[in-house]
Parts: sequence; C-alpha cells; structure tokens
Amino acid sequence: MSRADFLPPNLGPGRTFALVAGVEKYDISHGWDLNGPARDAMRFAQWLTGPGEVPPEHVRLLLSPLEPRALDWSASPGLAALQGTYRPATEANVTSVLFDELPKCDGDLLWIFWAGHGFLDRSRELMLPYADALPGRIRHLNLDSALRWWRTDLVAHRRFPLQASLVDACRVDAPRDTRWNFGSMNYGGGATVPGRRQFRLYASREGEAAQNDSERSAGRFTEALLGELGARSVREGVAGLAGAARSIHRGFEELRERGEGWQLPQFVVDRDWDACSFLDEDPPDALPPRAARLDQRAWDELGDLFEGRDLPRCGYEAYAWAFKVAGCTTPVQGGLPGDTLLEVVQDLDERLGGRGGLPLAVPFVRFLAARAGASDAAWSARLGGWVHATRERLALPALPPPPAPPLSTVLHVRLETPPGGEDGFLARMWLRREVAEQIWESQAGPVRLDAVREELVRQLARVGSVPGADGEAGRSHDAVQRIEFHVPYELLESDFDRWPVPRGRAPGRTRALGLLYQVVVRCPQEREDSVAEWRTKWRWLRAQGGRHSAAVRVVADAEVTDVLGMELGAGAAPACVLAHTSTAARTGALVEAVLEGGVPVAVWRPGGGAAAGGLVELLAPDGRPQPGALDVLALPARVREVRRAAAGMTGGAEGNRQLAAGADRLVLLWDDPDDKLTLRSLA
Repeated sequence: MSRADFLPPNLGPGRTFALVAGVEKYDISHGWDLNGPARDAMRFAQWLTGPGEVPPEHVRLLLSPLEPRALDWSASPGLAALQGTYRPATEANVTSVLFDELPKCDGDLLWIFWAGHGFLDRSRELMLPYADALPGRIRHLNLDSALRWWRTDLVAHRRFPLQASLVDACRVDAPRDTRWNFGSMNYGGGATVPGRRQFRLYASREGEAAQNDSERSAGRFTEALLGELGARSVREGVAGLAGAARSIHRGFEELRERGEGWQLPQFVVDRDWDACSFLDEDPPDALPPRAARLDQRAWDELGDLFEGRDLPRCGYEAYAWAFKVAGCTTPVQGGLPGDTLLEVVQDLDERLGGRGGLPLAVPFVRFLAARAGASDAAWSARLGGWVHATRERLALPALPPPPAPPLSTVLHVRLETPPGGEDGFLARMWLRREVAEQIWESQAGPVRLDAVREELVRQLARVGSVPGADGEAGRSHDAVQRIEFHVPYELLESDFDRWPVPRGRAPGRTRALGLLYQVVVRCPQEREDSVAEWRTKWRWLRAQGGRHSAAVRVVADAEVTDVLGMELGAGAAPACVLAHTSTAARTGALVEAVLEGGVPVAVWRPGGGAAAGGLVELLAPDGRPQPGALDVLALPARVREVRRAAAGMTGGAEGNRQLAAGADRLVLLWDDPDDKLTLRSLA
C-alpha cells in the first residue's frame, strides 16, 4: 500500500485549511525579538496559496512582525490577498482560530505552521509563546495539548482526518526563574476519534535550539522545508512529507559530517500517516548512528575510578569535547546531565554517536586524564590506563589529544584599609599566568587611589612590552586580559572601570580601563565565614561549564530579607546573583547576602536600579530571556562588551543593540576561590 492510499480521495486545495503563525515581536521584552519568523510564515502561506492552490480564505495568517511596513506582500496574488486579513499572533487570536473557527470548517487536511520561540515544560510538552506574553503570565500555546484536543470528537468525526504540524522553534527547557511564569495550559477534549492521523515535524530535538539566519530573515528549518515542497500541489506536498523529512534530515547530517553544521539543529520527526516512524523505515545506513556502548567490565572499573570523586572543574569541557571527537552535536542546553561522574557517563552512554562507533564515555575519560595530570598524577595514570584498556578490548579508534587549558594573564590589585586608620590604602599587585608573581607593593605606607592608578598604568605598560622567553614577541597570554581588584567592602562600587588609561601617542588621549580590559572586583575580607559555600558553588559552576538552569538567580526588592544570605548558601546553586534592586540600601543588603551565602559571582548597578529589560536581557547571548542561557564564566568578557557597546566601540549585532543610558554602569563581583593567594597581611 502506498503512502497516497492513506489520503482521503477528495483531498485537494478546497478541503485544506491552515493556521500559519510567525512571531517576531514579543511584549515580554525586546530581548525576545526575532528577525525572520514572520517572513517564514508568509513564505509558507505563499506556498499554500501558490503551488498548493489553497484558497486564501482557508488560511488563517497570524503575524507579529518587527517591522510591519517592511513585509513584502507582492510575491504572489494569494499572498497579496492575505495582507488585509492577517491578525496579530496573540492569545485571543490563536485560540479563536484554533479552537473556534477552524473546527467549524469542513475539510480533510489541517496545516499548523508556527515560527517563533519554543520551550519545553516539565512534562516535555512544547510551549509556543504568543506575541502578548508577559513575565507575570507568559501566554502560550501548548501544542501537544492542542493536538490532543484536535484528535477528539470536539471536532466533527468526518472532518480533518489528516493534521500536519510543522514547527520552526527551539525545544529548550523553559526558564526556571521566578520572574518568568509560564503556568500551565491544558485544553481538555472529548473522546478520541479513531482514524485521525497527525504528522509532526520539529526543527530540533528536545533540548536543542533551532537556528535562525537573521541576515536573510529565514529559519534554517523553513528554508529546507520550502526547498523540499517546491512547486508541489497540496496533495503532493502532504503525501511526500515523510520523504521531505528524510531528505532534510540527511542534508543536515551531511553538513555535520563535513564539520559545517555544529550549530545547526538536528531534526526529529514523529509519525507518518500510517503511524510508522519515518526514520525507522530508512535503510540502516541512513539512520542516526548509535554509539557503541561500554561493556560491563568498563562500568565496573569506572565505578572504582570515580568512587568518592567530585565533579572536576573541567567536567563540562570534557563532556562537550566527547561529542566533538565523536562527530556529533553537543546538546544545546548548558550544564552537565547529572551531579556525579557516573551520571554523566551514563548520559553519554545512552546517546547517539558519530560515524566511527565510538562510545562517548571514552573521550570524556580521556579528557579527564589529561587535565588531572598536573594536580593528581596517580588518578590521571589510572584514567589513562582505563582508556587504553577499553580501546584495546572494544577495538576503538585512536583519540586525538585533548586541548590544553587556555592560557591567560590576570593582573591582581589588592587594597587594604590601614590598621591605624590613616588615609589611603595599603596596596599590592601581582600577575597570574601559570604561576603567581608579585610585581609591586606600597612599601612606604598607605597610598591614595590616584597613586594606585598611576602604578597600575605603569605595570600594564611593562607587562605588555615583556618579550617571550625566546626574545621574540611575548606569548598571546602575556597581554593582560583581566584586572581583578581585591578591595574592602566599602570600595566594591568604586568606578575602577572608569579609571583613565593613556592610549596611543597623542598627548592626553585616554580610554576607560573597563573598555580595554575585563574589570572585576573581589572582597576577600568578607569571605572568611563562608569559605565552604564559596568553594562549593564555584567548583560546581566550573564543572557545569558556567551554564546551568539553576546557576543564576535574579533577585528583586521583595526577596531581600534577613534570611536571604542563608537561602543563597543552602546549596551549590545559585552561583551567580543578578540584582534587580531599586535603591542603594536594598542593593547593599543584597550584596551582604551574596557574601554571606558564599555566592562567587554577582552583578548589580551602583546605587541600585535595574537596566531596562533586566540584566538577563542585557547580559545573555542574543538577549535570550532565561537565566540558564547566561554563561556565567563569560561574564567578565560580556560586561566589557556591554561597556564597549555603550561607548559605540563595537559593530555587528551587539553594537547595534540599543542600550539605555547608564546600562554600562555595572559592578561585577567575580570571586574565584582557586585563584586566591595566601599572603601575609599588608598591615
């Protein structure tokens, strides 16, 4: 029986209806805005009303574009006919179309096309936010619940036996932060109608992002889908959806094999019209390859190797490198899939692999062995022995050497209040490369901050001109990347980032220190009572690679209480706090709670007040709204980017982002307990 035999005999344009939605602009925040979904929706509607020959009055087009006047309706007569009938993609309009208007239509085929943001709830159901989503109530379509509703007798029995859902959206976990309230949506339904078939094609697997080409205003999924549909009629298009899905899947697999598609989505399809999985029907060599699995001996030995071992600092680096070596895509969600080494290995052992049949756990352990060599030679040797024995026993290919840790140079400035209450500060500077080297100390007594600044400028010039060991130009890490100020509590909000630094040969030309270097502050005196929490949080953060859904907590005025410090210190997370406090007093109380709880990283605005749209929008890549998207370990560099953007120094997408006045006035507390020298008091 052919695929076409499953189609109703009278299926054609006149018995086809569609909901087509594209959301670019969201009320919740400018950081949610996308460039492309509205045009993707229009192009799909153009195929429906063009080659598909579906009457325009059968298409419900819902658009919330960034620039309505920029939309081009002239591509086809069918598209032009929709210009006067499209509506915004709001909750009221979507629910009206999907649960009221379309169920009353007499048709054989329903298309649902959606382009925009997408999140998974705790039940792994897909939530598609509407244009009028707001933080307190993120209005959204629960697509899974809606499709269940459409299979029931609430839609007349003989109507819409075929329903195709195509979604160009991410399928990442919904933000867990209390500021983003998705709530839950369940549309209920009646009795399931036998024989109704649904086809689903998503742009990404669970936990992965769908890529958008902002320069072309096009989603990669939609681009590939429309390329497959081409000039087909609606009957040909729906009959060939399974083949189109396979072709799209193969195309992206080929990109990955060539190393050109590391950031491109992987495709997951649900069921064909006969309820068979599309990819299950492929020949074996067309299936996504499954990695070889570890044998029982390997598991027994790993249990012994990992017993009593915490996740190492390089845990996420090792996890990501395992995917790269095996030739597969790293999961887009940040962080590790478990809290122990064995849980991480179990996750790796259950995943799809690359073409070489390499168990992903083997390169993971290989990476751990390489990084453990400097600090624990015995464990490193045991890990290396396990890798060698497992490769020999399972006949696995050789592995490339893991990358060496990145080299960097950090200049530390430590300021202490004189014990006798004299004016000025006792000061010391040291450089941290592979080892720490003290380079200056205020031996004559306390000095003023102006003198510290002048000495800092001299030291920066000296370090920048030091040649390498071979007499040639210094190594790349010889130039200072970051300056860390270890200061008393009362200096935390000092404008070190605005200290003027001479720049170029022209006399009097200066640049702000925070534009040239990553500038952070530390508060060592306030860490004495929270050392255990401080170390636990930092090492957990490093093991997670700086990104985890629980790593960042946004704190507003109402949450600043007398017990906030104890709440923050109760577990490994959060390791970073973003302050949305409104006044200097509230901000001060929050910073005290951060230090009491051992939180190593915090960002706030001097004197209080939140940046327009919030700090997550300002600091996260592409303005993604969830705190879990924030790479905490990249914050020093990201804060410098914000400062440069505010000064008009950057180009591209970041430079074009509109920053509110004072958005660059940020304090970044960045306290790495593993980069803390035990020094005698300067007093």
